[in-house]
Amino acid sequence: MTSSPASLASSAATASQRTPVIELEHASFGYADVPVVREVTLSVAPGEVAALLGANGSGKSTLVKGLLGLSDQQGGTVRLFGVPREDFDDHPRLGYVPQRHTLSASVRATVEEIVAVGRLPHRQWWRPRLSSAEDARIIRECLEVVGLADRAQADVSTLSGGQQRRVLIARALAARPDVLVMDEPTAGVDTANQEILTQVLARLADRGTTMLIVTHELDVLAGIVTRIVALSGGRVTFDGSPAAFAAAPPGGSLAFHGHHHADELEDVGDGRLPGARVSGPLDSGREVRHG
Repeated sequence: MTSSPASLASSAATASQRTPVIELEHASFGYADVPVVREVTLSVAPGEVAALLGANGSGKSTLVKGLLGLSDQQGGTVRLFGVPREDFDDHPRLGYVPQRHTLSASVRATVEEIVAVGRLPHRQWWRPRLSSAEDARIIRECLEVVGLADRAQADVSTLSGGQQRRVLIARALAARPDVLVMDEPTAGVDTANQEILTQVLARLADRGTTMLIVTHELDVLAGIVTRIVALSGGRVTFDGSPAAFAAAPPGGSLAFHGHHHADELEDVGDGRLPGARVSGPLDSGREVRHG
């Protein structure tokens, strides 16, 4: 009995839904000959919102940079959407929101122009300008998602730190990624902007957006995060639900404190995905450090 084209398409879609977005098997990452993350086995399913926790130097950022190809894979297997990382080239599917305190004011640009940078991976060489109706629609939609549609023509230098963080999220969304990897999206902004940012993340979660969020502010993300992964000494020490994490004994390997730093020899790389431009003309090129 021959399957119909419709049933084959349905089976393919179901298989795609089952395929982990991110899958690591005994993966190790570091820089040169210095291992930082060791023997991590982890998978993130479509629609999950996973928080990556850990004290400074625990390996959080090295793990994220390993996924992005910005730290050396020193062992194990990494798959993105079922494809080995070394063979993966569909980079717009993996959206990265770096931790930035501000966007540089050295070049004047509007909010809309910065978000338009996210469309560049989809631009063909014969289309020198991002002027299509589809691009304009997507940019407008992304600004609406982050609550900045009314500031589209504003100079980004006039925005608050929290608003600029939302511009970076909109820029990543403009590439139409299947997963967002976010580095401390709520850090370094005031309480009011934290609340707005968490509302944005909640809307994304409601839409089924898969997210991996490096954070130390777990309370801020309560109700959004569906899973918690804790790192200590470069190894996973907890992987489970928020309820299980809350019930775990205090202290020990689950303890973490303080603000996230761009740590673990983190000055390697500039936050760009291989083969894709994820940094805009106004990026300062530095990560914010907290004392």
